[in-house]
Amino acid sequence: MQIGLLVFPDVTQLDLTGPLQVFSSVPGVTVHLVWKRIEPVPSDTVLVFTPTTTFADCPQLDVICVPGGYGTNALVNDIEVLDFLRAQAETARYVTSVCTGALVLGAAGLLKGYRATTHWTAMDCLEPFGAIPTDTRVCIDRNRVTGGGVTAGIDFALTLVADLFDRSTAEAVQLRLEYNPQPPFESGSPRTAPKPLVDSYLERITPNKARRLEAVSRAAARLN
Repeated sequence: MQIGLLVFPDVTQLDLTGPLQVFSSVPGVTVHLVWKRIEPVPSDTVLVFTPTTTFADCPQLDVICVPGGYGTNALVNDIEVLDFLRAQAETARYVTSVCTGALVLGAAGLLKGYRATTHWTAMDCLEPFGAIPTDTRVCIDRNRVTGGGVTAGIDFALTLVADLFDRSTAEAVQLRLEYNPQPPFESGSPRTAPKPLVDSYLERITPNKARRLEAVSRAAARLN
């Protein structure tokens, strides 16, 4: 079983490391960190990732996964990245994403006509790519599996492991990771967080949201 996770500058590290930890806990799975070149790739934290393979040397993957992060603003118009994803998607068993990684799949034309989810602040960016926005933690539509924002990557990966193998395998991984979330606050979703908090957050990310919408608009125009 060959699983590839895309790494790129300004990737949200938990989008990547959540699924990475889950997939790496399954016997018989080989996990690849894939980028254009073998060179250090900075995340959105002090963590720096080293790719294990390049686009050119990457084997055919059973699962291709694109995590999210501010770096996806550049990826949606990166032809080299989009071509690699399209080539892998031709025979991959599952084409997947976490958070705003879904926008990169969309820009590659891989979500047209599929239900998909992403980070709650980016849901309006799915429709320009022909995807059907679906407000859920993990969205499965045929062989497209997309996860919501950041921490949803763990749920996404466990769900996928259950489908690739069986429920008992996924449950064993969950137990190993002691994944038993009990958040101290009810502010993990715009549906439950206090409205002033949601409004304040949306105001703070206004500049980046504008950059994302501009990038998505260019990518969608090219795709269509």
